[in-house]
Amino acid sequence: MKKKLLSMLLVVAMTASMALTGCGSGDKAASGSAKADAGSDDGEYTIVVMPKLTGIPYFTATGEGATKAGEDLGVNVIYNGPTTADAAQQVTMIEDYITQGVDAICVAPNDAAAMTAVLKKARDAGIIILDWDTAADPSLVDASIHNIDDVAFGEHMMQDLVKFMGTDDAQYAIITGGLSAENLNGWIAAAQAYAEKNYPNLELVADPYPTDEKQDVAYSTTQDVMKAYPDVKGILGFSTPTGPGCGLAIRDLGLQDQVSLVANAMEDDVQDVLSDGSLDEGCLWDCNDLGYLTVCVAKSLLDGNKLEDGMDVDGWGTIEVQDDKNVILGPAADYKAK
Repeated sequence: MKKKLLSMLLVVAMTASMALTGCGSGDKAASGSAKADAGSDDGEYTIVVMPKLTGIPYFTATGEGATKAGEDLGVNVIYNGPTTADAAQQVTMIEDYITQGVDAICVAPNDAAAMTAVLKKARDAGIIILDWDTAADPSLVDASIHNIDDVAFGEHMMQDLVKFMGTDDAQYAIITGGLSAENLNGWIAAAQAYAEKNYPNLELVADPYPTDEKQDVAYSTTQDVMKAYPDVKGILGFSTPTGPGCGLAIRDLGLQDQVSLVANAMEDDVQDVLSDGSLDEGCLWDCNDLGYLTVCVAKSLLDGNKLEDGMDVDGWGTIEVQDDKNVILGPAADYKAK
């Protein structure tokens, strides 16, 4: 009797255990935000922050900000990206992070369209998705971290280029990073629209020239532009390598007094070209803050918070939110020679 009773108790215990396990897996499958509710196995969130590429000062600085936020907030931040501005490499890396079961992926896409399938896969796996620096498919992201108001920034750069040229009746050129970068394209579109409306005598000599985020390409492209269009009086540089790259080219051509350059730039990277007017003005925001804010918003979403304009985010403070998911870092600074 004792053996029979013991066997019955074991069966009951095993059955109860299986039922509890089944309920647990069923609840997780039913909720797309299960990872957000549970976090990592050890109670610490793992947040991936992926730049367009590594190895350039801009994304080194954003990485420092993201890493510091992880330390301050007690979350595990993985800051990693391709060594070149390659969307295919980003897709492969995100596939690996999906397999690893991370809690959030924050990506700055080189090509938004190329990200769609893999971000949908990540979202279906219950991973929180953010884009930052440049936009992905808005239907797939839980939040979009904008470094600036895109329209205001593009208009500002155009206004300042005309100011430094001293005329709104001239030829100008645009040199950019990657042709598929949504943020750069948004600034360019805003700058062109503003020029068409307010400076009808400005002539854009050609479609924007890409540099693939490389300073040496910005340098050689600027020289090629000036040889092809010697009457160009102004250049707009979109992406941080254009500040030093285009500026050095203008200096080497001896055109500091003939060609005005307004470009995105890291302040410390362009003091030399600012000093003699090879670059008239650098425009950018605080890159460390961009990385820091991205991690703060990701953790807030993982904690189950809903984004609202004026809300307080742990580690950051009050945030500006547009259209429920677009978080705006803030205005850019204009850099002159120190």
